[in-house]
Amino acid sequence: MNRPYLSALVVLFLFFLSSCAPGETTLQILDSATEAPIEGALVFAPEHPHTFRSDIRGRVTLPADYPRSLLRIWSKNYRPHDITSEDGAGIVRMRFDSTLVSPREREMTFTKKDSLRGSYGPYRENNDLLTYALSVRLDIEQKHLIGSNTITFRMLEDGDRIQLDLFDNMNVDRIDFGGEELSYDREFNAVFVDFPRTLTKGSIYSIDFHYSGHPMETGRFGGLSFKEDSLGNPWVFTANQGIGASLWWPNKDQQRDEVDSMTIRVEVPSDLIDVSNGRFLGSEDLGDGYTAYDWKVHYPINNYSVSLNIATYTHFADSLGELSMDFYVLPYHLEQARRQFAQAKPMLECFESRFGDYPFPKDGYKLVEVPYSGMEHQSAVTYGNLFKNGYLGRDWTGVDVSTRFDFIIVHESAHEWFGNSVTARDVSDAWIHEAWGTYAEAVYVECMFGYEDAMKYVNGYQAKVGNREPIIGPTGVNHWPTGDQYFKGALFLNTLRHVVDDDEMWWSLVGDYTEYFKHREIWTTDVLDYFNDYLDINLRSVFLQYLYHPSLPVLEYKFVGDDVYYRWSADIEEFDMPVKVRTGGEMYFIYPSAGWKSEPHSGGADNWEVATDLFYVGTQEVEQEIQGVTRISDRLQSLE
Repeated sequence: MNRPYLSALVVLFLFFLSSCAPGETTLQILDSATEAPIEGALVFAPEHPHTFRSDIRGRVTLPADYPRSLLRIWSKNYRPHDITSEDGAGIVRMRFDSTLVSPREREMTFTKKDSLRGSYGPYRENNDLLTYALSVRLDIEQKHLIGSNTITFRMLEDGDRIQLDLFDNMNVDRIDFGGEELSYDREFNAVFVDFPRTLTKGSIYSIDFHYSGHPMETGRFGGLSFKEDSLGNPWVFTANQGIGASLWWPNKDQQRDEVDSMTIRVEVPSDLIDVSNGRFLGSEDLGDGYTAYDWKVHYPINNYSVSLNIATYTHFADSLGELSMDFYVLPYHLEQARRQFAQAKPMLECFESRFGDYPFPKDGYKLVEVPYSGMEHQSAVTYGNLFKNGYLGRDWTGVDVSTRFDFIIVHESAHEWFGNSVTARDVSDAWIHEAWGTYAEAVYVECMFGYEDAMKYVNGYQAKVGNREPIIGPTGVNHWPTGDQYFKGALFLNTLRHVVDDDEMWWSLVGDYTEYFKHREIWTTDVLDYFNDYLDINLRSVFLQYLYHPSLPVLEYKFVGDDVYYRWSADIEEFDMPVKVRTGGEMYFIYPSAGWKSEPHSGGADNWEVATDLFYVGTQEVEQEIQGVTRISDRLQSLE
């Protein structure tokens, strides 16, 4: 893995800097081995529910009312370090611990190309996107594209350069600014655009970025692919999550700054139809064998969601109240689609009951047939699950539940709430999309088939978890995290539900969370702070263990006479999550911590079982001698 992870000793300089706001304190966290700031370090007062995350410059600003008597600095792959108010300005040295680096992460290497794509550098952070106006024309026979994007932005500070992105195999034809042609530099897939004069903070500007070329067919689902249907008709589509939308159109290719809205104009041969994101505005016969299709996206949208789907589509429609539902499929699949897509309406009803109203009502909901499994393109969810239940006809979790519904319709549509509306600011936090999207499958199962089948379904994911690298990956390098973000992430959320142990409270929390962060980009710390405030408990140690470490917490226990002894073994020393056990026909909470606790119990292991179907934890009966025990005389039936 690249530095600082290979360093045997890392020194963090913490500078307490004066802030513009009275009473605020800014800490800057630097790596002395590289002199580079450390992004993603966490700073918190252990007993306070709020956690702060260092930015690209390693800075953390604490509000005036935040306690400072004891602050903990915590960063992935380092031992935590405490500082007190008596330390004042100074240097805190933290030793790198190689044992904390997962084997998978130790093998990772990143380049400048990765950083240019993944980091939010100075020429990205100096501006705020407002709108895109994307227009493209496709020569399908030549697999060629020519287009332009009018990019409107507000400057957040004075400057004369911004960073955009377009794959280096694509041509930059020209970039216009108020009648002037701008100069630019290209480095890998980054395009640094230079202006002839200083753009002023707070002012709004537009540029017209003209480009052309042969887009790459690459990535898991093809990038921009020129295929044919079974009758030999053209079938062109985009799927860019991970690889990047700048594969085929120029944009600011990251997640933490989305445009407020955009228009999409696609010119295709007149015997074909384009289906893209947003509300269909109409088509125009251009008189040269081409027809233009115009779409309007009324909401913020992430770049990889912007979608072209071009084929000989036929269309049918439905509605859910005032929400339009439009379906685009190949003509010879129409009847199959009518039957299979009937699942969409009850699914949306379920999700609205749990997650709140559909987040893009002006744009409507669409399902669009494609020749790959599917993708969560905003308001134009793509579908290629063969019009079968399960995942491509398979029992996805292996417990005889997923064959009762269409996995792709459910999972990809769930991303309308989780990923498209609530968006992770960096792909390292992509569990905010994928854990929730996967958990939503179980939510749907519970709506349709009941709680027991939902628990059976979500626990089927245990077999898919690797526990070999953390759910949260390296930041600022556009690295897609481990598959555990899906499966372990869903089990983590199911665990939180049962820690809360109050379904009315849980579903209220989930619905309010999606509403509060609707159309916003967030960090994991935002999720943690919101949950802590809403529930009035501190879940920091739980989030740190499940998201920042590969291993599960393990409940160690031992039976001695008429007593049972138990404690947590976890990477986070303060891990103290409550968990339920079943015994004698009842189920009740125990409250383990890092130290041994005991309570009366007769019957041994045959009559004492941790509820691992509700709490995704490991368990281990130990043989060691136990010392320093806290005695629990009364069973506590619920969270206090």
